[in-house]
Amino acid sequence: MKANSFEELVIWQKSIAIGVQVYRLSDQLPLKNDYKSRDQLIGSAVSISNNIAEGFEYNNRIQFIKFLGYAKGSAGELRSQLALLVEVGRVSKEDYLNLKEELIGLSKQIKALITYLKNKKD
Repeated sequence: MKANSFEELVIWQKSIAIGVQVYRLSDQLPLKNDYKSRDQLIGSAVSISNNIAEGFEYNNRIQFIKFLGYAKGSAGELRSQLALLVEVGRVSKEDYLNLKEELIGLSKQIKALITYLKNKKD
């Protein structure tokens, strides 16, 4: 299936769902009052879906691959931030483990799409 819009991409849909979870998590105490960590966490989460969308909209396979790489990097950044925040008591272990699992799955899907696009013959 060829996607006609980035909204049709499962990886974009999953990244939006992760972003919603991060926003909700950020609205809870004690993270709610840790403005710097909250902003960085939300920034990383939003960056995943935004990079997928931006890369898709270039209508250029090379550019899309580049932006998918950025999205995958943002997913890793978000996992790293969550790992730190769980250690300092700003995020529960349960929330961290749930998001970590989802982010690893999303990263694998992004990597698979990158590999597919790199090997695709025009």
